[in-house]
Amino acid sequence: MTRKPELKGRPELRGRAARLAHLLPTGRAQAARTPFVLLVVVLLGGGLIGLLVLNSALSEGAFRLDDLQRETKELTDEEQALRRDIDAYSAPDALQRRARELGMVPGGGPAFLGPDGKVKGVPGEASAARAPLVLAPEALAAATAPPPSSESAPRSPHASTPGR
Repeated sequence: MTRKPELKGRPELRGRAARLAHLLPTGRAQAARTPFVLLVVVLLGGGLIGLLVLNSALSEGAFRLDDLQRETKELTDEEQALRRDIDAYSAPDALQRRARELGMVPGGGPAFLGPDGKVKGVPGEASAARAPLVLAPEALAAATAPPPSSESAPRSPHASTPGR
């Protein structure tokens, strides 16, 4: 019997084992592994860089969101302060005090015109001596002081016109 020389450290195989041995790779295993390792390293590196970019974008968005929330809170506080000012200025006692500062007095009895043109009610003249309907604490002190005499007070051009 002739013997075939052994292949680099492999024992001689016979029968079915010999046929299956031809299916096993021989020296090419190292060469095929290198591209796979490079592919895995590139994919992992790309994934890491992608996560880094995504994390940076999310952090920037979080800072922007924080700035917008702070600005919204400041604007809401300013709006509430303005609403309080509006409520204070539109209160009846504040309106009455500002009207008195402008020289206005409460009106007299009203008269109404009907659809047919007839006057209903008796119109009354506005008088500075009439007591106001609403008295604020500041106006209460001013109301107890004697009213200025009609001779020394300047007259408005509209005060003598009836119906106004």
